[in-house]
Amino acid sequence: MRSKRRRVVIAGLLAPAAGLTLAGGWAAHLALSVRDHLQATRNALVLLRASDPGRLAGTLADAQWHADEARRLTSGPDWSLLAHTPLLGESATTIRGLAETAAELTGALTDVHRAAARLITAGGSAKGASMTDMGELLADLESAAPALDAAADRVALARSRLSVTPADTGVSELDEARVTALEQVDRLHGWLGAAADAAALLPPMLGHDGPRRYFLAFQTNAEARGTGGLVGAFGILKAGQGKLGIQRLSANTRLAPSSAPVADNGPAFSARYGPSALSLLSNSNLSPHFPYAATTWTGLWERQTGRRLDGAIATDPVGLSYLLRLIGPVTLPGGETVTAENVTDLTERVAYVRYQDPDERKKYLITIAGAVSEAMTRSHPDPRTLMSTLAQMVDERRIQVWSRRGVEQRRLATTPLGGVLPQEPGPFAGLVVNNSGGNKLDYYLKRSVDYELGPCRPDGQRVTKVRVSLTNDVPRRKLPRYVTSRLDSPERAHAVGSNLLWVSLYTGVGAKNGGVRIDGKPVKVIKEVERSHPVYSTMLELAPRQSKTLEFLLLEPASDAAPLVPVQPLVHPQQTNITQDHRGCTFETPTSEG
Repeated sequence: MRSKRRRVVIAGLLAPAAGLTLAGGWAAHLALSVRDHLQATRNALVLLRASDPGRLAGTLADAQWHADEARRLTSGPDWSLLAHTPLLGESATTIRGLAETAAELTGALTDVHRAAARLITAGGSAKGASMTDMGELLADLESAAPALDAAADRVALARSRLSVTPADTGVSELDEARVTALEQVDRLHGWLGAAADAAALLPPMLGHDGPRRYFLAFQTNAEARGTGGLVGAFGILKAGQGKLGIQRLSANTRLAPSSAPVADNGPAFSARYGPSALSLLSNSNLSPHFPYAATTWTGLWERQTGRRLDGAIATDPVGLSYLLRLIGPVTLPGGETVTAENVTDLTERVAYVRYQDPDERKKYLITIAGAVSEAMTRSHPDPRTLMSTLAQMVDERRIQVWSRRGVEQRRLATTPLGGVLPQEPGPFAGLVVNNSGGNKLDYYLKRSVDYELGPCRPDGQRVTKVRVSLTNDVPRRKLPRYVTSRLDSPERAHAVGSNLLWVSLYTGVGAKNGGVRIDGKPVKVIKEVERSHPVYSTMLELAPRQSKTLEFLLLEPASDAAPLVPVQPLVHPQQTNITQDHRGCTFETPTSEG
């Protein structure tokens, strides 16, 4: 549960009282007492980094006692008098808020430790739970879920109370401590929320209450699709009785197209993507909204086999590399070793060079996927390392999950794991590229997005600029024809290594287009709407080693929501930069990570 990293996430906020000098002997003594208790709380939390699992309870108890004392001292009538003193009131109010926050957070961490003690102890052992027999681990997660939910809610409430304390007290150390506290509370809340989601979702979805069957898609993001890449292979993941297994690993050609749509995503979807997106596997995930792809995949499988599935899961070669980092190298039947360092290159570049026969290449890819999957089910990862690895996969959308069960899907939809295109208003700039050349050149595609939010205007709007840079970094050496061929217009002559991309920018709800330029020249783009987002799209041809820049000028509703820049999971990471001008904005400055 990444507890080693998170045990001290709030430690930095617990030494603010030292920055306040109070007049009068009794006031100074009271302030110093609060400072000492907050410092002792901080020191105890720092010790958690070096504590073995068996000593966590005592260390947390010490931290909580000191934090409770700091809250008690700042909740009494003497401190209340200070809070109403003209020169000292704002500082005293903020210190009281920090003391209350420290007490709430240490209390929440203590509750989590009590509820998840078995998980934490398991994480400290040399050998974690086997992935083939997870019944005990899932039972422990299920029992810890209510406490994790309650702790996340408790931290959220503490954050809201701290956010309304004075931000400009005139004491720089105190003001900086408040800013740091809010940032660290946000991180802790994010971790607790993710842990609560995992504890609520993993037990039922992994078959703790009964067997489950999922469509498992392996995406090849050398040919870009909205959710990541073309589905190159698939299988059926079975979970139940504490065990996992993968059956029917097959090439994408084994899932036949349907003569009729297998899902209904509404008229706007059909107008944007056409009927093949609901009947053909290769076009099923053009949209970045993962539930659209998942319902089509399961629909295609059920129409072909007559068997109903419980949901869908997708990953890609980069995700496999993270799993190999967790479980170690695997050896293929022929003796080749697949590692975290080479699996992406093997599956998305080398395979096309080595195998000219598509059937042989697909067989090789399936062999790798099967070997990694089988090794994963037999591994004994440390639970904390496992959760850390899965968290990275989720953050980068290297794993996406959809559940047929409404309760589970509603919770998934609130997490990055669900791969949902959110419909809420707020600043938004999502770059999505779909390969339109029918080649495998997106292995070499590099991307950057710069999102610049201007000052707020009196009319409640703000001008924003989004600059997108795309580079076809294809090497000069000769590549297999299958990799470079252009299926979009085979009758035309194309430079070897040129690529054609369908480029779409998803903007914030209510945004208006003020003009688009490509390399400085005005161009017309197609406007559509998907899940309330205005989407501006164009076809972009890139010659070998060519870069092009698209600049979007937008008028967006001003909002206090943090800017969102979701990243499509391709081979190379997207370089993202967000800048904001808060002039004219009356709302609290949001925080975000680009």
